[in-house]
Amino acid sequence: MNDLFKEYKARIRKLDEILVSQGLTNIDLARALSQVRRATRRGDRSREPTPELRRLLEHAEVLARRVG
Repeated sequence: MNDLFKEYKARIRKLDEILVSQGLTNIDLARALSQVRRATRRGDRSREPTPELRRLLEHAEVLARRVG
């Protein structure tokens, strides 16, 4: 796994923590996080993350900032 993917996985874990701390009630954040996870599974972890994955992760982080 390349280092950038490791960073992305850490950011996803942080988003998971935010979602759980909100009692799993933020549907928009849950959907965005689900999309990020699917894109991560489809991605080639030996290469740079795709622009789609970057966009989805940034969108989920924006939603998380609104919550917290």
